[in-house]
Amino acid sequence: MRHNINHSKITSYAKALLIIDFFERSTSPESDHPQTMNKFLFDLFPVILFFIAFKFFGIFTATAVAIIATIAQIIYSKIRHGKVEKMLIVSGVIISVLGGVTLILHDKTYIMWKPTVLYWVLALVLLTSNLFFKKNYIQQMMAKMIDAPAAIWTRLNFVWVVFLVLLGILNLYVAFNYDENTWVNFKLFGVTIIMFIFIIGQTLALKNYLIEPVEDKGENK
Repeated sequence: MRHNINHSKITSYAKALLIIDFFERSTSPESDHPQTMNKFLFDLFPVILFFIAFKFFGIFTATAVAIIATIAQIIYSKIRHGKVEKMLIVSGVIISVLGGVTLILHDKTYIMWKPTVLYWVLALVLLTSNLFFKKNYIQQMMAKMIDAPAAIWTRLNFVWVVFLVLLGILNLYVAFNYDENTWVNFKLFGVTIIMFIFIIGQTLALKNYLIEPVEDKGENK
């Protein structure tokens, strides 16, 4: 069923979608963490530490810190929840391999490729799972917020694939056409802003399919 949603509710949906943190949840639809903001900050933990370490000690120390932080995330998730989300494992493998090569060869090129490789892996997962296995992870992730026909979900999945591919290209452009400091700032702030703008646009385009949230009647007592 379609609903007429006002602009304030559209903004609320957009914020909710952003906080979901696509980069882990896109391939882990079974995950439904009750403390969403804490989960969002947890996922950003290695990026934030990378940013801080870079500002004080440089890119190679920051790379080592990011590797350790990601491995720590994996260990914590296993101990705390008894399992590790697939994309956290993928991210851990990518940062360990590319970060490790960066440290061994003392060549920052490899760590600068890391975000692009992650974005493109996500895009490949979304594309192949939909084309060959008839699974739409975008739909599984957002089904509680959007009620749309199958054709819309397929189109939305493809839009995410294109977006991630372009985001990967943009990362390489910034990495190899600007200085390290600009790239690190872009990695934390630029990508977050771009993601927010993209999701706002997506939410506006899908406003007719947004599911009206169920208000807690207890709050009105």
